[in-house]
Amino acid sequence: MQFLKSFYIHGTFFWYIAILSACFMVSFWFPALYPIAWLLTLLLGALFLFDCSLLYAGKGIIAQRKLPKKLSNSDLNPIKITFETNYSFKTFVTVIDELPVQFQKRDFEFNTYLIKGEKKEFDYSVRPVDRGEYLFGNLNMYASSPLKIVKRRFVFQKDQMVPVYPSIIQMQQYDFLAISNRLSEIGLKKIRRIGHTQEFEQIKEYVQGDDFRTINWKATAKQQQLMVNQYQDERSQPIYSIIDTGRVMKMPFNGLKLLDYAINATLAFSNVALKRNDKTGMLTFSKSIETFVPAVQKLTHLNTILEKLYNISTEFTDSDFGLLYAHVKRKVTHRSLLLLYTNFEHISALKRQLPFLTAMAKQHVLVVIFFENTELEELVASDAENLQTIYHKTIAEKFSFEKRLMQKELQKHGIQTILTKPEELTINTINKYLEIKARGLI
Repeated sequence: MQFLKSFYIHGTFFWYIAILSACFMVSFWFPALYPIAWLLTLLLGALFLFDCSLLYAGKGIIAQRKLPKKLSNSDLNPIKITFETNYSFKTFVTVIDELPVQFQKRDFEFNTYLIKGEKKEFDYSVRPVDRGEYLFGNLNMYASSPLKIVKRRFVFQKDQMVPVYPSIIQMQQYDFLAISNRLSEIGLKKIRRIGHTQEFEQIKEYVQGDDFRTINWKATAKQQQLMVNQYQDERSQPIYSIIDTGRVMKMPFNGLKLLDYAINATLAFSNVALKRNDKTGMLTFSKSIETFVPAVQKLTHLNTILEKLYNISTEFTDSDFGLLYAHVKRKVTHRSLLLLYTNFEHISALKRQLPFLTAMAKQHVLVVIFFENTELEELVASDAENLQTIYHKTIAEKFSFEKRLMQKELQKHGIQTILTKPEELTINTINKYLEIKARGLI
């Protein structure tokens, strides 16, 4: 049974059969060809048995699929396959990896060859767009000799499960750029500091350009040279990422739901905030408060946030902003920075929630983050060629205008806003955080 499961006929064998059939057919008109056709048939039968003995002697092919411990959502994740041959002849290999059902890819195939004792590596990338468990099936290797009559199937690493987490690759990218001071290369702005923060750092010698208002006269008298007080950004300030998991966050762009854009941005932002010694926490809500993680300053707290983000899901329900306000008022007792990821498609939807948002903004620094509909923006920018296109474009412009109107309405009530394209969410969120810190709003 094991032999039958691994035994396959090579496609080239059917060409041999077609040639033999043609010889027998032509021998009807040329009888001298008839015995030659039978000799070729016997030769093919002998080669068939010889090819089987070649492929089924010894271990044959050894292969391994190397998966990361966690896949990163919305990013290209590299998968590596290594394989080598123990055959003494040139071996033709077809690699078929059974990808998880979430990718809906059934034509994955890679063809190569190996000479005696050779070892090769093959890399490919996958881009998941949903969090959860992804099950890789069999790693199938089909080996054939230069005769290409039969193939032998080798199966490795059946049913490997790997979880897909929020974008760890994106988080590491921003972490590295923050450390190397190269954030401006990917769009992060340099924010001009306004005024002074109140957290004292050290006394240092005055150098040209220092603010003379920070001169410490007592230290100057002791050292007999000008000394100034140096301040630093206020630290250990509580910051909460609040994610709306209602139906408005189900909308997909480039295959990724708005909820997953918000989750990826929360992870990357929380990492940056922790590195800047602020306290970070998170909260998710829809019809109920689903997750609440108090703000903590420890770097290990990022693992807690990551695990909570991994388990977030969305339902087709309307979110209860009144419940959110009541929970924030009860649980978040210190003035904090609240980053609220949500979406409004109509100004009437915003006005229903505006009293709750205004009430939160009185006690905390509230930043409402909602999304541009990039597909409508493309329609607005396109040329109108007929009456139907003009109608569609007019409706799209109306929706686009309402988005700007909502932004103005929120700002009029003293609420910070970010209106962003989904793919630029992380950049714009970190920019707003740096701006608020530089302005000393919290």
